[in-house]
Parts: sequence; structure tokens; C-alpha cells
Amino acid sequence: MAKGHGIWVACASVLVIGAGQSEAEEEPRPGSRRLEEVVVTAEELPARGPFLPDVADARILSGKKTAVIDLAARPVVVNNNYRQVLERTPGLVLSEETTPLFSVGYRGLEPHRAQFTQVLKDGVPIHAEMFGYPEAYYTPPLQGIDRIEFVSGGAALMYGPQPGGALNFLTKPPATDTPGAVYTENSFGDDELFSTYTSLSGTLEPLGYLGYLHEREANGFRVGNSDFEVLGGGTKLQMDTGPGSRLTLTYDEYHEEHGEPGGLTKAVADSEGRDLTTRFYDRFRLERYYGTLLYEQGLGEHSQLEFRTFGGHYRRYSKRQDGNVFGGAPTGSTMSIEEQDFYTFGFEPRVRYTYDAFGQEGHTLTAGLLGYFSDSPREDQRGTWLGADSGGLRNASKRNMQYLSLFAEQLFRFGRLSVTPGVRLESIWQHLKEEVNASKTTVPLASVHEFDFVPLFGLGAAFDLTPSVRGYANLSQSYRPKIFTQAVPTGAGTVVNDDLEEGKGWLMDVGVRGRHADAVSWDVSYFVMRFDDQIGTSGSTVENVGDALHQGIEAAAEADLVGLYDAGRGTSYGDQAGSLGPYVSLMLLDATFLEGPQDGKTPQFAPQYVLRFGARYALRDRVKIALSSTFVDDHFADDSNLANRTVPSYKVWDLTGEVRVWKDYLTLFGGINNLFDERYYARIRSDGVDPAYERNIYGGVRVGMRF
Repeated sequence: MAKGHGIWVACASVLVIGAGQSEAEEEPRPGSRRLEEVVVTAEELPARGPFLPDVADARILSGKKTAVIDLAARPVVVNNNYRQVLERTPGLVLSEETTPLFSVGYRGLEPHRAQFTQVLKDGVPIHAEMFGYPEAYYTPPLQGIDRIEFVSGGAALMYGPQPGGALNFLTKPPATDTPGAVYTENSFGDDELFSTYTSLSGTLEPLGYLGYLHEREANGFRVGNSDFEVLGGGTKLQMDTGPGSRLTLTYDEYHEEHGEPGGLTKAVADSEGRDLTTRFYDRFRLERYYGTLLYEQGLGEHSQLEFRTFGGHYRRYSKRQDGNVFGGAPTGSTMSIEEQDFYTFGFEPRVRYTYDAFGQEGHTLTAGLLGYFSDSPREDQRGTWLGADSGGLRNASKRNMQYLSLFAEQLFRFGRLSVTPGVRLESIWQHLKEEVNASKTTVPLASVHEFDFVPLFGLGAAFDLTPSVRGYANLSQSYRPKIFTQAVPTGAGTVVNDDLEEGKGWLMDVGVRGRHADAVSWDVSYFVMRFDDQIGTSGSTVENVGDALHQGIEAAAEADLVGLYDAGRGTSYGDQAGSLGPYVSLMLLDATFLEGPQDGKTPQFAPQYVLRFGARYALRDRVKIALSSTFVDDHFADDSNLANRTVPSYKVWDLTGEVRVWKDYLTLFGGINNLFDERYYARIRSDGVDPAYERNIYGGVRVGMRF
């Protein structure tokens, strides 16, 4: 049973049962028949924001810094613009690019493909491979996302050991109030942007269904090779299988290709020539085929079981011209072609048990196990002509990984105080074997078999200062194992230190958050993150390059000014005037390497401040308008702090809106990204500066119908 539908059934059942109890006090009427009492229970929906509840499903979230991003609360987001999606979430730093790929850092950790952050879809990891190649090339189309949950730092220990927290995309459930509903959303914009998303959803008892198709493409603003195309689709089936149980099956396909127009020098990127292309043959392709199965079972009034199993195939392909020149055209006449395949399978049972003890209700225990297996062959070829899709084999390796993790958390309640200790036991087996390496003519091919066992501990606490204000604290450990390319580099002269250790860290958050009259919410916290034994390359040696300390302050606040006035005066102007909601999100960061080759330097993508603020206006779900801004301080794009790797400070404004013209049948939307045409860049690669998008305009229409 879908959660929302279950709540309505529960409410109706309570009324029926209540009425039955009232009548039971009277004598039965002649000829009447007493019906058997039926009790219906339903799972309470978690709060939509801005914070997650203490307990949700089989998860404990008390004592943790959390955030909920409700996509329905803002105008339509086109082309997966994460600058707009993450506008109210401090701590996350985007490395913006004009391709469909996703890069986000956390409090000064490297953002490239979200390597240090656990990225999930409905609780399932979506990296190419969790540890050996933890790059999140794929993210789902936002039209199919209901909300995004973010659990900060080590507080995300229930999802994995990564120090960058967990970002969980929760997809929309099948529609439960109609046998069928279809809608299509189509948008058009500058540089021949076209995006379409069509969804069919409904419930035919006992089965709920949802299917979607999505395509988007554009030519990009560079003069050549900056085009992209995304094509995907999927289905979700949901069925009630018995009292308190539900089965959810999903399958998704995703295909993406884009050009890589090459990097520029800083001088060119700051000039009118920032649309130049330096690489005309470099291409990237991605394929993803993935399925999941979720079984949920209520175990009486106080317990719940969840069992997930998931798996699929992920293919990454790239070809790039040899002879790299920073900021200029490459000098080589051959192509480096790389193909990696990732076959993955995983399963995860979780159980929650809530009980009463010590004269206090609501103690909760959660425990689970995550098993994950991958087979990841890789081949590198050398194309002998520019633009070649294949060539002579240069490298081939077999890579596989087995992972098993046991985790448990216990929520203890003592009046207004709650304490949540947690433990996660990590076991990782990695096997890497080179079969071909044309560069290694004098040294043997590598064969590595490693096992790591790492126990991790965490402790969270929360104290209700008032019914609407809570203090919280969390201290947790984290770690990051060696990835495939660090365990076995492909270069002939590259060596790995025998004493190479996995990266380890601990993270602490201490903060206060609150709500007032459902019209104001705020969260202020101080954080410290110590990340030791970071792995990097010094010359030709892969080694632990240093320890770093990241600390700072995060603050976020938002309000509904009209709702606040109504709450104070007992009026209802919000019904007629709508809501006006200013917001602000701020991170102040001080990050420094304390020892090692980078001692005294600043880690990459660690600006001293990231400030986002703006306002939204909404009128009874008929009109939504948002003005948002992002201000980022200057920072470095590498740990060596080279002058040509400096990202200057920038400020970007976006204006978006939508108008529901006729009920759910017709909605118009549009927007202007980079409203004031800021000339900036937020990403620097080894081939040069990657300029960010100039001002661009889009508009579209959404049409819906119910059967």
C-alpha cells in the first residue's frame, strides 16, 4: 500500500472504529449483527522538510544533521540544474559543468563525480562501483524525483563509510487515487536545448504502476563538440502482498553521450573567446541498465523489515586525443580509448524494533547487513587516427570486489534527551590482475589481492531545548579504501608504496535547529572534519600525501513571511495572497593540510565561503516564482595550489517560474539561468579551464490528463 493512501485508509478506519465503539455501548438492536472489529495501521509519512524525523522506515536519524529537499515546493527544474536544487543545503559545493554529468564536493572534499559522497536512488548506491570506482556519472531525471534527503558527514554511517555524507534521491511513487494518469513535460531553450519527459502512472488494485521516458539534448555554447544527448526510461511496480507488506520492483535504462570541447587558459576563459573549442574529437558515452527489488514487512505494531536487492550493468566509454596541452589544442595524432564495464549485485536487509524501557517509550534499534559484489573489466586501446573509436590493445585488467558490512544503531530516549550510538563493521576484498600492459616491458604485470577490515563507530545525541528547538551533536568515524587505479596504476613508471593506507577520518557536528509556527525554520552548526592518510601521487609514486583539517560553520534559514504574519495575528491572508519565502544558506570553511607533501596548503574545492540566498513566491499551487543566487569565494582546483588552477570567486543568479493555467491539465514554465550573465568557471581539469554556462533562457509546457 502506498504510504499516502495508507494514511487516508487509516484515518477512515479510525472514524469507523470510533463510531462502532460508540454504538457498542448501546444495546444491540433486534435483528442486528455485530461485525468483527478490524484495526488498520499505516506507516506515518516522514516530514517533508526541512529536517528528517527521528525515525523513518528502518532508519534512525535522531542526533544527525539532515535536510530534505522538496522539489514540489519550487518551480520546475530543467536540465537537472543542481545549482537550483541544492540552493538551501549548506556544505555541498558544485563543480559545475555543461555536460549531463554530476560533480559535488562536501566541506572541501574533492567533488569529481561525488567520489567522497554516497549517492543513492531510493536507498540503492548509484556509483559505477561503490569503492573501486566510486564515480556517480548517472543521476536520475529530476522530473521523476519526489524529494532528496541529505544526511551530513559521518552521520550517514548507516549508508556507508564515506566522509562526504549521503545524498538520497527518492523517486515518485505510483499514483494511488486514479487508475491512470499521464503527463508530458516539454521544454526548449538556448543552444537548441530540448527536453521531454512523459510519465504514465496509476493503481489497479492491488498493483500500482509508473512508467516514464525521458530525452534531452543540446548543442552547448562552445563552437564545437559541446553537444550532449540523454535518453532513458524506466518502470516502477508496487503491490500490496498481504497485511502490512509491500513489494516494489523497478527497472531503469539510461544512455548518454556528450562531447568534451577541451579546456581553455584562464585568460581565454575570462574573455569573449570563452566559447572556443580546443578538442574536437574527445567523446564520452555511458550506458546503465539497473533493477531493484524492495520488500517491506511490518512485524507487528513496533517492528519493520526491509529487504533490498539490486544489480545491473554500467558501461563507461571515453576517447581522448593524446598530447595534452593545458588550455590549448592537444599535439598528438592518436586517441586514448578507455572502456570499463561494471557488473554489480547487492542485497541489504534492515530491521527496526521499537520498544519501551526504563519508564520511557520510543527506544529504537536498527540493524542490517549490506553485501555488494562487482566484476569490473577494463580495456585501454590506442586509436591510430583522430576520432578513432577503437584501436590496438594497450592495457587489459580484471578487477573484482566483494564487500560485506554489518551495521547497527540504537536510539535511547531519556525524557528530552536522546542518545544514538552506532557501529559499522567493514570488510572489503579487492582483486586486481593485469593481463596486458604494453607500457610494462621490464617489470612484471601486477596482481593484487587485498583484504581490509575496518570497524567504525559513531555517537549522536539530541536535546529538545523547547518543543520546537533542538540541539544536536554527532561524532562519527569514516574511511575511504584504495580505488582500482591507486591499487594498480597503468603507467609503466608508476609505483605504489608498500605501506599505502586507506584514508581515515572522523567528523563532528554540533548545532541547534528549530521551527516556529510552521512558517520559520533554521539550522546553525559548527563542524570539524579530520581526514588523514589521503591517497595521492607524488611524482611517480602513489602514496599517502597528507592529513587535512576542515572546520567551519554552516547556517540555513527560511521563512514564510505571510504565514508568519497569519500565525501572529490569527489571520488567513495566505489563502488569498499566497506565501513569500526568503531563505539563506551559508558555509564558512577553513581547510588546511597539516603534514605531508601539501603541508600548509589548502585542499581543492575548499572556498572560505559559499553563500546562497533568494526568495520564493507561491500562490495556492497555481503560481511559483523563485529568485536564487550562489556566491562562491575563490579557491583552488588542485591540492598543489598552482596558480593556473585557481577558481576566482563568482556570483550567479537564476530566475524561474511556473503557472498552472488549467488545473492539472496545463502548466507553463520558464526561466533564465545566470540572469546577469556572470562570466565564470567552477571546474578546472588537466586539459584546462572549463567555462560555465553563459546566460541562457528556456521555457516549456506540461500537459496532464487522468483517466
